[in-house]
Amino acid sequence: FNLINTYRGTVFSCIADNKDSAGYISESAIKNKSIADVFIDVNTGMNRTGIGIDEVMPLFAILKNLKGIRVRGLHAYDGHIRDTDIAQRQIKSDEAFGKLQVLRDKLTAQFGFTAKIVIGGSPTFPTHVKRENVECSPGTFVFWDHGYKINIPDQPFDCAALVLTRIISIVDERTVCTDLGYKSVSSENPLPRVYFLNAPDAEAVAQNEEHLVLKVKDAAMFKPGDVLYGVPQHICPTVALYEKAVVVEDNEATGEWNVIARNRKINI
Repeated sequence: FNLINTYRGTVFSCIADNKDSAGYISESAIKNKSIADVFIDVNTGMNRTGIGIDEVMPLFAILKNLKGIRVRGLHAYDGHIRDTDIAQRQIKSDEAFGKLQVLRDKLTAQFGFTAKIVIGGSPTFPTHVKRENVECSPGTFVFWDHGYKINIPDQPFDCAALVLTRIISIVDERTVCTDLGYKSVSSENPLPRVYFLNAPDAEAVAQNEEHLVLKVKDAAMFKPGDVLYGVPQHICPTVALYEKAVVVEDNEATGEWNVIARNRKINI
């Protein structure tokens, strides 16, 4: 609520999928003499957060009577829909969205409430973008990554963020070691976690905190100190590992961006 009261020109919203959390939000809003915009989080198949379709109406009936809360609509994250084939992705997206449409119609009929719908991640962005009265919420909206470039090729975005690493050791005739450990690139996915633009055939075989070991066709083509340019498989957690991003234009480093979103606390 400090954010709401300080940055009046910005709209802040939150989600809730149970009456207890909503109650805490209500109490805090009243204490801070403010209003919290709340979206009901709906589970359309991701099975991570959100309530079932049949639970939405009873929860709305509770939330609409809580002081300090203004229910804005419905929120759904459909990150489970990741088909490479855009036609299949559209079919599954339409099925999930159809459930929200039914809910919106019920809310209007029973309560006279027109719910705003916030839905989608990066893979389903193109399946929702042309829908009416819908706000899309793609997560990868600053830098694209190699995972999405390969798995959802219908989205015509280029990768604009790289990690730089160097060869630090030649292990044998087919093995080299770099200094790109999992302190330096997102590591929640299995190997490979990075694709090298100038060594596309390099195969990641092992990684630990400080090192990434690669199998190559001929290690004689490399020497210690050689630079490799890597595109992360998952860019979002990778960016959060760095305090600054170096800006490169026309092959020259021209400045730096502070990665302030990695901070747990910015100014409030």
